[in-house]
Amino acid sequence: MTQPGQAAEKAPGDFPGCAQLFATNPIVWACMVARQSVFSSVRFTWQRLNGGRPSEMFGNTELARLEQPWVGGTTQDLLARVIQDADLAGNSYWTGHGPELVRMRPDWVQIVLERREMHGGVLGWRRYGYLYQEPGEEPVFLWPEEVAHFAPTPDPLATFRGMSWLTPVLRETQADGLMVRHKRAFLENAATPNIVVQLAREVTPEAFEKFKAKMDSGHRGVENAYKTLYLGGGADVTVVGSDFKQLDFAKVQAAGETRIAAAAGTPPIIVGLSEGLQAATYSNYGQARRRFADGTIHPLWGNAAGSFATLLRSPGTATRLWYDPRDVPFLREDRKDAAEIQGIQTRSIRTLVDAGYVPETVVAAVEAEDMTLLRHSGLYSVQLQKPGGNGPPTEPTPPEEGT
Repeated sequence: MTQPGQAAEKAPGDFPGCAQLFATNPIVWACMVARQSVFSSVRFTWQRLNGGRPSEMFGNTELARLEQPWVGGTTQDLLARVIQDADLAGNSYWTGHGPELVRMRPDWVQIVLERREMHGGVLGWRRYGYLYQEPGEEPVFLWPEEVAHFAPTPDPLATFRGMSWLTPVLRETQADGLMVRHKRAFLENAATPNIVVQLAREVTPEAFEKFKAKMDSGHRGVENAYKTLYLGGGADVTVVGSDFKQLDFAKVQAAGETRIAAAAGTPPIIVGLSEGLQAATYSNYGQARRRFADGTIHPLWGNAAGSFATLLRSPGTATRLWYDPRDVPFLREDRKDAAEIQGIQTRSIRTLVDAGYVPETVVAAVEAEDMTLLRHSGLYSVQLQKPGGNGPPTEPTPPEEGT
């Protein structure tokens, strides 16, 4: 599996378990879908670096590999798979095969390492390559430049492998599952607190079993909840346990849901959890949306762009693969805010054009927020006359009579 003197960072073995958790736990499902729906709505683009500062964006045919990663696939399909693998396993691996991109299941990938020697000693490890092996098949070795490795949260116990955000909240997800089972058992057992029925000593085991069967048939289950209970002589009923109100069930369950959402970097109000909806206002939602976009989604987009740049040919040295969020519906400003921003940009364009800058460069500079793109025309306001041409303006020729 590895060459002599090398080690490998094994893939996490809980990927199927996390996938099952995604399919069965509604809180995990809601958080992952919220992350996926926003993360997958962006598109990739090239961005020029002007003096080391991000500048204008542009596209070329090389981006077609990300725009149609496989037959019938789109950028949205690609990014949905990328974030799903990263959420469940902490890593997402992709390689190229002709014009297509190929997904490598995270738990079938090992990162092959080699020792880094320096001054006669070992100084950490460097990434030698990737080893992919499907069950029952021969392993496939890939060099680092052949693999796009997306690992947004580094594993502190590994060198290059990432860690899923589900790892620290696995016990919370188990507790949430127990709460659901508690609700189910509560409803299946008459939707009332547990009771103890005590019969007299003289009751025979046969009579007890007959009494128990009759009581279960008439009072157990949701359909029989809240029926009046009739007991014969010698039977005594005692209520044990607590109902949902006494347990403060809603708050206990909501606290666990909030901890899961916090680990996902998804505000509860975005997911629609109860604790988030209790304080739900338009202002709070806007603040939560900015927190989700700025603190969670934008860093993921930047990491993904850097990861997939390995599989593309850069159009120049002063360029980078980046993302364009301008068409993402989730990030669109309110109509009023958008109109105010557009008004400010329009006034800036008018001022710069009046100052003598070339209109095309003014528009490009304002859109890219890069004033170094401005190019002056050599003409100055107010009439944009040539330097030294300060004479009075020519009087217009009066029209001839009869015209």
